Amino acid sequence: MKIYVNGSLVSEEDAVLPVSDHGLTVGDGLFETMKVVDGVAFAIGRHLARLGRTASGLGLSVPTHDELRDAIESTVAANGPEVGRVRITVTGGTGPAGTSRGKGPPTVLVQCGPATVWPSSANVVTVPWPRNERGVLAGLKTTSYADNVIAFSYAEARGGDEAMFANTQDNLCEGTGTNVFVVIDGRLVTPPLSAGCLAGVTRELLLEIEPAIEEDDVSMAAFANVEEAFLTSSTRDVQPIASIDGRALSRSGGALTAGAGEKFAALLARTLDP
Repeated sequence: MKIYVNGSLVSEEDAVLPVSDHGLTVGDGLFETMKVVDGVAFAIGRHLARLGRTASGLGLSVPTHDELRDAIESTVAANGPEVGRVRITVTGGTGPAGTSRGKGPPTVLVQCGPATVWPSSANVVTVPWPRNERGVLAGLKTTSYADNVIAFSYAEARGGDEAMFANTQDNLCEGTGTNVFVVIDGRLVTPPLSAGCLAGVTRELLLEIEPAIEEDDVSMAAFANVEEAFLTSSTRDVQPIASIDGRALSRSGGALTAGAGEKFAALLARTLDP
């Protein structure tokens, strides 16, 4: 496996970082993960645009989109036809053992791996810790992921495939690595970005190709009683929710879920950089 580290492709064994890298010491960094289809990172333009928004939110200087695209494409090509996903991570680079940043360049890593094989549907578990929709990291895809690790472990221990967060208003927010869509009174609804959720690339594309989707706040009480819902992410595409906190959904994989999945699959077949 070849890893891209600050301009060079090296073996996994030779991919090293300084112990003072700010991404390691304080989680000062960002990342994007893309599905790779036929050697091409899907929706790379949109992922790099979101990376730029996260970098701006963090106040972090990053290389140009052209440089980052070249890093991603060269790493995918170097790892051959079995690549199914690629992740780019950018950190604040080396810095002091504290919260202030150093003055050096950022660290850029690109890693490849096989495609993630997800189950045909997901059991989700709500967690007791809210997302702060007014927090400084709200809506940013950062490497500060400890809350997601804890939440996912909580869900997994209860038979879940994904954890679901409320926000401080007790409205539905998102999963640890997913956006969520629900059917309420025949309406297909997803939480607005003001709820604190990440602006997922798959979410963004679905909003463009399926005009029936509404952005609206969904109370956790309403979420607990829905009969049809699904998750989206860059590696899951559209994944039906089978159960919420152990309650099976009677319309899991129903018509609106299936329709969204079909439209997304059609988009994927038309273009790899929508």
